[in-house]
Amino acid sequence: MLLTAALLTFNLTAHELPRVVPLAEAALGVQPISITAVANPRSPGGPHDFSSEGDYWWPNPKDPAGPYIRRDGETNPANFVAHRRLLFAFARDFGALAAAYDLTHQERFAEGAVAQLRVWFADPATRLNPNLQYAQSIKGVATGRGTGLIDTVHLAEVALGVRALHGSPSFDSPTETAVKGWFRDYLHWLQTHPYGLDERKAENNHGSCWVLQAAAFARLLDDQATLADCRQRFKDVLLPKQMAADGSFPLELARTKPYGYSIFNLDILTGVAVVLSLPAEDLMTFKLADGRSLVRGVEFLAPFLADKSKWSRPPDVLHWKDWPVRQPALFFGAVAGSREDWLALWKQLPADPADEEVRRNFPIRFPTLWRP
Repeated sequence: MLLTAALLTFNLTAHELPRVVPLAEAALGVQPISITAVANPRSPGGPHDFSSEGDYWWPNPKDPAGPYIRRDGETNPANFVAHRRLLFAFARDFGALAAAYDLTHQERFAEGAVAQLRVWFADPATRLNPNLQYAQSIKGVATGRGTGLIDTVHLAEVALGVRALHGSPSFDSPTETAVKGWFRDYLHWLQTHPYGLDERKAENNHGSCWVLQAAAFARLLDDQATLADCRQRFKDVLLPKQMAADGSFPLELARTKPYGYSIFNLDILTGVAVVLSLPAEDLMTFKLADGRSLVRGVEFLAPFLADKSKWSRPPDVLHWKDWPVRQPALFFGAVAGSREDWLALWKQLPADPADEEVRRNFPIRFPTLWRP
């Protein structure tokens, strides 16, 4: 690929340092807290089991005490989200610390990152169980669902951050073994439990998120069989079944939040491509026989990221004003497509969004962790 002069001279490390180090400094002052600190009184799971409730499910006005009913795109503020918030906060703080260590090699950042890992994955008193039996439950309908696996998509970047800590004196062998063991057990659950198998088969952003997690975990574990399976799934299933000829995602456009879902799915799929690419096979530039590719996906969406007023479809029912932010698809696409305009737009957009819903759908925060 021929990169333009601007892309050849762009230094991602130098660009990220002024942002990442202050975030890591702040994270050093945060006491790690796992899900064991808060219980969902409506969940049948134990204190170590992650719990969440489906966002778009509400009491039925015709049967207030009965099973909840769905209102797509409309989040019920009464649903349990405490575990999700704790997981997001952990992923944010750990990601900043791991990225700062990777960029500066200052051991204090590695020490803080490892402290976070111990609480979530190693300490028997606080560790998270490596499954999602009770995620995205629905009152009167289900105690858990395969769709709940999307709640841990932020762990993809955590797994890449763990890789960056390898070799640090602070990342002692027992802790590294325990953390990798946790990810190995969770990956096995994703690949064998009915919830995991259901999510793998999903034809929208949920299927994309399954592959991103499996690929990132497999990269941490050097699981070549899973990496090969995910690579094939990207080429044979995700791209051909999700992308239209113009680079859009029809299943995401059909939702009540078509703009946000389109952005989210493109970010996830470009992350998948970056994790799974090989020296001899760049999945960002991989094309189907009819020319569809992730670069085409960025070509479709980038004009609407640059100027949202050009969006000709209905606006999202919620959080319309909060998008876009510094979407990773722009950066990954700029490198793959040699597009200075995409890089410039990526640099202009806010890197650390404040809106909770946007943060939830923004699991690739620290691009330096995604480098080969």
